[in-house]
Amino acid sequence: MSGRGRLALCAYIATMLAACALLPLVDPVSWIVQAALVLAVQSGVGALTRRVPLARPMTVAAQAVTALLILTLIFARGQAFGGIVPGPEAVEHLGALLRRGGDDIGRFAIPAPATESIRLILIGGVLLIGLLVDALAVTYRSAAPAGLPLLALYSVAAGIAQSGAAWLWFVLAASGYLLLLLAEGKDRLAQWGRVFGGQAARRGRNAMGFEAGGGPTAPARTGRRIGAVALGFALVIPAALPALDTGLLGGTGAGKGPGGGGGTISAVNPLVSLQNSLTQSDDREVMRYRTNASDTGGMYLRIVSLDEFDGTAWKSSERRIGDVPEELPRPAGLSPEVATTEVKTNISAAGWYAQNWLPLPYPATKVDIKGRWRFEPAGRTLVGDRGQTTRGVQYGVSSLLVQPTAAQLAAAPQPTGALLREYTRVPDSLPDVVKKTAEQVTAGATNDYERAVKMQDWFASDGGFTYDTQVQSGTGTSAIARFLKQKQGFCVHFAFSMAAMARTLHIPARVAVGFTPGTAQPDGTMSVGLRDAHAWPELYFEGVGWTRFEPTPTRGSVPSYTRADNSSDGPVAPARPEATTSAAPAATPSATAACPPQMRKLNDCGAAAQGGGVPPVDQGTPLGPVVGGVLAAVLVVLLLSLPMLWRTRARSRRLGSGGRTPADAAHRTLAAWREITDSAWDHGITPDESQTPRRTAAHIVRVGELTGRAAEAVHRVAGAVEQVLYAPLPGEVGGLTEDVRQIRAALRAGAGWTTRLRAVLAPRSSVRVVWEISRRREASAGRWRERRAGLGRWAATVRRPAGRRG
Repeated sequence: MSGRGRLALCAYIATMLAACALLPLVDPVSWIVQAALVLAVQSGVGALTRRVPLARPMTVAAQAVTALLILTLIFARGQAFGGIVPGPEAVEHLGALLRRGGDDIGRFAIPAPATESIRLILIGGVLLIGLLVDALAVTYRSAAPAGLPLLALYSVAAGIAQSGAAWLWFVLAASGYLLLLLAEGKDRLAQWGRVFGGQAARRGRNAMGFEAGGGPTAPARTGRRIGAVALGFALVIPAALPALDTGLLGGTGAGKGPGGGGGTISAVNPLVSLQNSLTQSDDREVMRYRTNASDTGGMYLRIVSLDEFDGTAWKSSERRIGDVPEELPRPAGLSPEVATTEVKTNISAAGWYAQNWLPLPYPATKVDIKGRWRFEPAGRTLVGDRGQTTRGVQYGVSSLLVQPTAAQLAAAPQPTGALLREYTRVPDSLPDVVKKTAEQVTAGATNDYERAVKMQDWFASDGGFTYDTQVQSGTGTSAIARFLKQKQGFCVHFAFSMAAMARTLHIPARVAVGFTPGTAQPDGTMSVGLRDAHAWPELYFEGVGWTRFEPTPTRGSVPSYTRADNSSDGPVAPARPEATTSAAPAATPSATAACPPQMRKLNDCGAAAQGGGVPPVDQGTPLGPVVGGVLAAVLVVLLLSLPMLWRTRARSRRLGSGGRTPADAAHRTLAAWREITDSAWDHGITPDESQTPRRTAAHIVRVGELTGRAAEAVHRVAGAVEQVLYAPLPGEVGGLTEDVRQIRAALRAGAGWTTRLRAVLAPRSSVRVVWEISRRREASAGRWRERRAGLGRWAATVRRPAGRRG
């Protein structure tokens, strides 16, 4: 294998080893087989174009086009021309898949299902990194910078996964990079001469450990040792250093007990899209809980609050997090005069449900859970640390059922300045129609409570809104304005719009994300499914705290303190909580709730349903069509490359003519002249067969603006051609190959980039192939006509004697 071929193979291996860091992110991992196959095709195209050879940018462009064709074949076959050539519809479809993939990445916990959109991002990302690595290490012969895209691929994957096997992915990625560096080093050593091995190179070692006699295998072996030692230090030293309490989820991550607090939680948005959950054909059970609350209508299980609106989306602002305390602090703004009831709840999450935020009743006062969880005080949420998720967890929660009266809410004083400024901030891009609508809807209200109730009732019943999960999702300012005009949407639109309107009225507001109470089961537990996913606004009232409202029609339950019959002015006597904690629910949801009735009748639920099931995943495109499509893509690329390949082959044949006879010398001279005229033709200088070689040479020099040695070379070859054509004994002319290369280089240098590009990809002189095919077809047709005429004469000769005998 040549040095460049070895480099290409090592670049391919290095990319695939780094891509292994993506394996923990998606389940199943069969996508990597497709990625390996298409990356092999892309690398193969690069190897072929380098053998032609093409200009370096053209090699990279050919690989990029190949990657685009393959991705179109796999993911946009129905919208492409011929199933492979991307058109406007295919590009639009791929763009929609990429946008959907971004939503899926934010919506699903690790490992996410291998949906078509996620597979496009994964395979396309591997192809992009592979293209960069191949271009840097092989095409441009600089393997060291190729480590940057490999590092980017590994860092992104490792940063998202946060898995315990991160060291393994680091070893694989680093090994691939070292392999690439060693291959480049060996290739550079080979350029100095032949690398000898065997006994002669193993005679002895000097005091420094290098091979005696300066054998070139010593630096390669020493390089491998240095790489192995460096890799070992990279693994061992970080493990020996003390952990730093920084990062996205910094700190010890202990659920309870001593440990440094600190760390921050960045602005993340788990509510990228509730729409997919709400439209699932199978309402899979997410969790099951048992509670001692007398009325479960208000048992919303809250995951996180979105308190920052930047005009594009609602999201959680950056907050400090710490260890989970034994007793959570009292909710901010809650006065002792407001009636509360303590509620105890035991929750069990399904084995397939894995995300970082812990569903809790609001406001929770105590959480009994094992694992690496951290507490964020502002939103009163628990978030998993270092890969901790809700998958199969069981935990107990003590929470407060806050029971304010309408009078208490109406008499709530103005919040403090800092809280008011933070939670009433709206972006400058918010359309004026939002504030105008809020003022119109709340006209006549005398306090913030009445304004909030008016907005809730307007969305839920009085405003003519329709609940529809098929409406295009969106959380930005334009989506809110569109929703207020069209009056169709689902919980996201209702919650975000009411929160934005409340802020324009200087009422502190945020959006909560979680689940509605779920459905009661015969065994006394409550079952929460995917379709119970929900979003609702929370408004702040001093003395009560953050208060839930329900503007979404047909979803959840309207809080009692917003109903007209809640007219009591005094506090409601709190209910007495049960003395004992309710029994813990089963570790996993039952098969009865997770399995559809039709399957239960057929006894076809199986163990998967009993264990919580496995999330539906896209199994991907079958391997057969992918292989066929890849071969078709290669065939298309080869067909488009035929002119370029023929021109390269013709040049190699002309300049490689051998033989020592005078006839061979004459053939070499004429072949070199034909190559010069064709090269000039490729660069826009049309040949004239009626001109003598001398006049043709003058024309090439003049039009091509050749000077110096290049002009002399053209005239020298033209003189040699005239000797071959007219001299009785032409002499031998040397250096023809060098003259041709010098002339071609001068023609390229004097041409524009479009002319140079066409000279490589679509050379004009390749029309000689068409001429040759036409000539051969005409010659074949002429021979066939002669044969038919000969057969006719023979048949006539045979018939005439028979006629005379008659």
